[in-house]
Amino acid sequence: MARTKSEIFLSTVLGRPVINAQGREIGKLLDLVMVPGEHFPAVSHILVEGDHRVVSVPWPRVNLFNRFVISLAGPGQNLPLYRQQEGDILLKRDILDRQIVDVNGAKVLRVNDLKLGTFQGKLCVFFVDVGLRGLLRRMGLEHWAEKAASLFHRPISDHHINWKYVQLLESNVFRLTLTVARDQLKEIHPADLALIISNIPSNRVETVLNSLDNETAGEAIHELEPELRTRIINQLEASQACSIIAEMNPDEAADVMGDLPEDKAQELLGLMGDEDADRIQELLEHEEDTAGGLMNSQFISIKKELTAAQALEVARQNAPEVETIYYLYVLDQHERPEGVVSLKDLLVNPAEAVVAGFMSSGVKSVQVDSTPDDVLEIVAKYNFIALPVLDKEGKMAGIVAVDDVLELFIPAALRRKRHRL
Repeated sequence: MARTKSEIFLSTVLGRPVINAQGREIGKLLDLVMVPGEHFPAVSHILVEGDHRVVSVPWPRVNLFNRFVISLAGPGQNLPLYRQQEGDILLKRDILDRQIVDVNGAKVLRVNDLKLGTFQGKLCVFFVDVGLRGLLRRMGLEHWAEKAASLFHRPISDHHINWKYVQLLESNVFRLTLTVARDQLKEIHPADLALIISNIPSNRVETVLNSLDNETAGEAIHELEPELRTRIINQLEASQACSIIAEMNPDEAADVMGDLPEDKAQELLGLMGDEDADRIQELLEHEEDTAGGLMNSQFISIKKELTAAQALEVARQNAPEVETIYYLYVLDQHERPEGVVSLKDLLVNPAEAVVAGFMSSGVKSVQVDSTPDDVLEIVAKYNFIALPVLDKEGKMAGIVAVDDVLELFIPAALRRKRHRL
């Protein structure tokens, strides 16, 4: 079994002599071949260059591996020439200097070095070094830089990222990314994902989007500045763009579609199912600076004859498809609002209590052509989380959520906040 020191940086072993059991040098370490592991990527072979050829040595045949000595078990003769296999990933060739996403910190960084160590008898990649120290180490200046830094009493800090928090952006090594990293990428707030997307080259965006489900990708795209999200939608295959937009909330989908050229928007609408297309098309017909342009057509409605327990079950069943579920609206047979209940109302009232007995009547609302100022005035006055929007016949057309109103009025502040995250 190969023995290593507890901490090994790739830059400190590349180019080191590789000797056999008798101490004879057979070449110098050229690179390490990496394969996915259960917890960390593991080294399967080391590549040794000597006598104008590159040979491949299986990791089990490595006896010692550290920055001073790399030795093989046995004479090291008749080693096979390295023949590149499809899907081979080499640490130096494919990982160093590549761009990565730090999933934990929601940043795009460059790999300056890799920290290796043993795990379950295998040499694994534990950390990615993205700091200044890693770059200095690569250049052979770490020792001198430390001396200079000590004179000013400002030590050089380390910046290591655990591999599980790394998402590679290069397409040829993307398949290596650990499942845990992809799962955590999905957990990043859409605003942080948008920040990542806005800071990487355009030809890397599709790689990030492909690692997300369509709903998460849609949320991230909606958070982008209109010009950038339009450019991204245009560079995606129409079928992929359609699938992503179809998973957005209708109001967000309408925002995105409204910024696209007319022919592109119609192309994507034509690829959608009739229900999704009709819902988005209806929202697109409203002026952007009106309540109709701000509203989401998805909300939960109930009948006043239901009990609290029955209404709560309706909310539970519809919650996955509705963005804002704090309020349930009581509609009459003509789809006009005659009352509203909150989730709190349903929880504090007895399960058998009838909605008609505790609903709030005289529902505050706005018209589809009301201005954003009208919406903000009512939301602020009554401290609403969402406000009903009625069409010209008084029927409920949708709701405007408070966050959509606030974002309209303080977009600059929101952008500054996102850049601080």
